[in-house]
Amino acid sequence: MMKRGITLLGGLLLAAMALPAAAVELGDAERGAELAGTCQACHGPTGNADNPAFPRLAGQHADYLAAALRQYQNGERSNAIMQGIVSGLSKQDMRDLAAYFSGQQGDLYTPER
Repeated sequence: MMKRGITLLGGLLLAAMALPAAAVELGDAERGAELAGTCQACHGPTGNADNPAFPRLAGQHADYLAAALRQYQNGERSNAIMQGIVSGLSKQDMRDLAAYFSGQQGDLYTPER
């Protein structure tokens, strides 16, 4: 009886671990690079903005970046420039941009004090 309980528990744990990975929809980083031209004006060619007023996108988690884009699009985040830029993006466009920027090497940045 105990062995069956352990086997069942192990199976449930494996299934639970697989759910998050299956639920994440991945983007196409190559297509994201093609779409990133507008983003690069503020965030830099690889997402490592030189100006501390603009967030660094490089190396961020793809799901975070995609969520942030959706939030700008639906008004949960408020920034007139970003809302205008993302207004015409599809869900796939946002996933592709997120895949591109998350795959870039993030530069460390320490603000001057």
